[in-house]
Amino acid sequence: MEFPAELKYTKDHEWVKVDGNRITVGITAFAVEQLGDITLVNVDVKVGDELAAGKAFGTIESVKTLSDLYAPLSGKVADVNKDLDAKPELVNEDPYGAWMVVIEVSDAGAIAGLLDAQSYSEHVKASA
Repeated sequence: MEFPAELKYTKDHEWVKVDGNRITVGITAFAVEQLGDITLVNVDVKVGDELAAGKAFGTIESVKTLSDLYAPLSGKVADVNKDLDAKPELVNEDPYGAWMVVIEVSDAGAIAGLLDAQSYSEHVKASA
């Protein structure tokens, strides 16, 4: 399984697209494969809310399980993907296009702590 090199990753199987001090967050193709058909994406935050790194900001439900979605870094919610309310299957169709939230990061230096594609690939292999 290939992981886009331009993205960063978390050990919780989320991808992070970095744009200055803003990050866009979604779940990886590996996570989608593990979950199966996505039936519901519930983002429990709204624009302007503060998020703490490692804290849940919502849930994702599939035919197999219900999983929490975690903030990879601390910051303020800048945008929420409302399209997923009506069409959670977008995550299955395009895991790297179906983002959940955009966060304005409070400490841009923390971005360096995220995994690159190679490190994430090794993490996936080790946890398989």
